[in-house]
Amino acid sequence: PLLGESDRALATSAPPGERVGDSHAPWRGGRVRSSSPIPRDKPTATGPGAYLPLAGLRVANFGWAWAGPAAGQVLGLLGAEVYKIETRARIDINRTLPPFADGIAGPDRSLQNHAGWAGNGSVQLNLKKPEARELARKLVAISDIAIENFGPGVLEQLDLGYERLREAKSDIIMVSMPGAGITGPLSHLRTYGNSLGGISGIDEITGYWGDAPCPMENGFADPYCGAAAAWAALLAVEHHRRTGRGQRIDCSQQEALMQMVGPLFMDYSLNGRTAGRVGNRHPLGAAAPHGVFPCQGDDRWISIAVYTNEEWKGLVQAMGDPGWTRPFASLDQRIAGIDALHAHLSNWTAGFVDRELAELLQGYGVAAAPVLDVAGLLSDPQYVARETFIEVTHPLGFQETIYGAYIKTSRSDVKVRPGPAIGQDNDHVFGELLGLSERRIRQLVADEVIY
Repeated sequence: PLLGESDRALATSAPPGERVGDSHAPWRGGRVRSSSPIPRDKPTATGPGAYLPLAGLRVANFGWAWAGPAAGQVLGLLGAEVYKIETRARIDINRTLPPFADGIAGPDRSLQNHAGWAGNGSVQLNLKKPEARELARKLVAISDIAIENFGPGVLEQLDLGYERLREAKSDIIMVSMPGAGITGPLSHLRTYGNSLGGISGIDEITGYWGDAPCPMENGFADPYCGAAAAWAALLAVEHHRRTGRGQRIDCSQQEALMQMVGPLFMDYSLNGRTAGRVGNRHPLGAAAPHGVFPCQGDDRWISIAVYTNEEWKGLVQAMGDPGWTRPFASLDQRIAGIDALHAHLSNWTAGFVDRELAELLQGYGVAAAPVLDVAGLLSDPQYVARETFIEVTHPLGFQETIYGAYIKTSRSDVKVRPGPAIGQDNDHVFGELLGLSERRIRQLVADEVIY
C-alpha cells in the first residue's frame, strides 16, 4: 500500500519535479529530454514513437537478486534511467546463476541476469564504506525514485533508510519490497521467491489431486512482485506530479502474491469452502473436461477446458460423436464422472499432434491450446510475430536471446538491451552526474569504494 503522505512525505520547496543544480529534466507526464547514460537510439522523428513515456525519470535501484531489478526493468523499458547499485565485494546472486554465455562462468556472463535485469544500468558502490554510502545518498538526491528489496532493516543499518534518504531529497519516492511488509508480526521475515509461495497460500493449492503440495520450481514471485512494485511507484510519481510530494511505498511481496488466490478467499468467506489440491481440474467444478491431455510425441500435451453445454457439443462433434459421450450430456454428469471422462478424452487426444488438435478444437468453439516447452515458446508463431524473444549482442561480444519489450505502447518504440555489465555507468554517474574529478574517481576505485 501507499503510506499516508501526511506522515510519510514532505512537500518540496521547489515546484513539482524541478531540481536545483541538476541538468536532469523534470518528469511532468509528457515529453521531456533525458540525460540517460544508457546508450539509446536518438529519435529521428518528432511524431508518435519518438519518445518513451518515462524519459527524464531517474531511479536509484538498490534492488537485489531478481525482484528489485525486475521493478527497475519495467520502469527502464518505459524510458526511465535506472541505475542498479551493486558491488564486487558481494556479487549479486542473480549474476551467479547459470546458464553462462559460451559456458564460461562469470558475473557478467549470466544469461539469466541479462534477461532479468534488462532495462537497468549499473554503478559500483561498496556500501560497507562510508564514502560509498555518501555517494549513494548523492545519487538519490538527483533521482526521483529509490527501490530496495533487502532483508528488513538492512538499509537502515547502512544509514540509507527512508528517513535518511529524505534528508538527501525531501520528495524522494522510496519503494520498499519487504517479504511480508514493514509492519506486523512478520515484518522481520526474510524471504526468497520460492518461500513466498508458501506464506501466500499458493503452494497449498498447487499439486495433484490427493497428493502433498508440489510448489512451482521457478521463483515466479520475483518478477510478479517486481512488476507490482513498479506500478505502485508510478502511482506515487503521478501523485508527485500533482502535489510535489514524495512518499514511501510498502509493497509487501506476500500481499502482492496473495492476489493470485483472491477468488479462493471469497469462496471461503461466502461459502465456507477451503480450497485444496485438485490437479488440473477446475477448482470450483465449473468446467469439465478441464485439464491437460496427452498428444503424439514425447511429453506432448494439450489443454482443454469445457464450461458450457454448447462447448461440450462442439467437442463431441470434433471427436465424431462417439458413443461414450452419451452419459456426459450435462455439466453435473460430467463432473460426477470426471475420471472416466478424462480417461476417454485422453485416449482420443493421444492420436493427434498438439498444435493440429488445438486448431481443430478451436474451430468447433472449444478452448484448447498446446502446452509449450521452452523450445516451443521460442518458435511459437504468436511469440515470433510479437518479438517476445529477441536476439541481442552483449557488450562483451556474444549473441544471446532475451525477452523483448513485453510492454508495448502505440506511441513509443522500446529498444531492449541486455542486463548491464557491472559498473558500466560508473563514469557517467560519478563523473558527469555527481561531478567527481577523474583523480577523485581513481582514488575511490583504489580505496575499493567504487568497487
